[in-house]
Amino acid sequence: MRVGLVQLTSSDDPVGNLDQTRKFVREAAQAGAEFILTPEVTNCVSASRSHQEQVLQPEESDVTLAGLRHEAEANSVWLLIGSLGLKVPGGDGRFANRSFLISPAGEIVARYDKIHMFDVDVSQTETYRESEGFYPGDRAVVARVGDVPVGLSICYDLRFPYLYRALGKAGARVLTVPAAFSPGTGPAHWESLLRARAIENGCFVLAPAQTGQHAAQAGRARRTHGHSLAVAPWGEVLADGGDLPGVTLVDLNMADVDDAHRRVPSLSHDRPFKGP
Repeated sequence: MRVGLVQLTSSDDPVGNLDQTRKFVREAAQAGAEFILTPEVTNCVSASRSHQEQVLQPEESDVTLAGLRHEAEANSVWLLIGSLGLKVPGGDGRFANRSFLISPAGEIVARYDKIHMFDVDVSQTETYRESEGFYPGDRAVVARVGDVPVGLSICYDLRFPYLYRALGKAGARVLTVPAAFSPGTGPAHWESLLRARAIENGCFVLAPAQTGQHAAQAGRARRTHGHSLAVAPWGEVLADGGDLPGVTLVDLNMADVDDAHRRVPSLSHDRPFKGP
């Protein structure tokens, strides 16, 4: 399976971001990618809740979702929209951070709402309170890209290995981790955590990322780490997207998953225990 990881520097303008995203999706499809993935918050990177309230839309009227469903159908590719910030009618006023798996017919075949909220103080100048603007999901999701089971996750989920263990034990052979990873933690943790999740579960890990300085009409401008990665089930980094927007292509051989499971069948070795 040829995969295309789309790396973006999304602004806080969803309409403007869509043009660039569609361009990269087409580029990946023209290069032979069968499965294309975009990063977290593909439609809008913003630290301003009031601006998000102005520009984000419900799922049924979101311009990015509609546009990328069209691209998936027009190019006959599987497409993971890493996530979209979306209004949720009838909720508590917070937004959804929702990933979508789109079929080559342009149909939504799976949704996943980010479970773990990024509420951290990386440094005195880099703090985040994701739960103030977004509600947490409560359901893990495995869906199929053709005949390949794929486990969905988003960014900060990466730090919670029990989620990936559940996805691996449910049959996932590919784990997706679209992200807008912090520049404070990215250099220290991003690659190590992605490689660990691949090794622990004997799965491919695909992690398309936001990168660079994100233009903002309102609120403070954000920076993200970049370095979209594809990691093999044995832990090797197969591709690194660097720190510029663009498309990274990689070919996956699903026999590598079987080989990793045969050599270290740890998914079948979990045991119950007491304590601590």
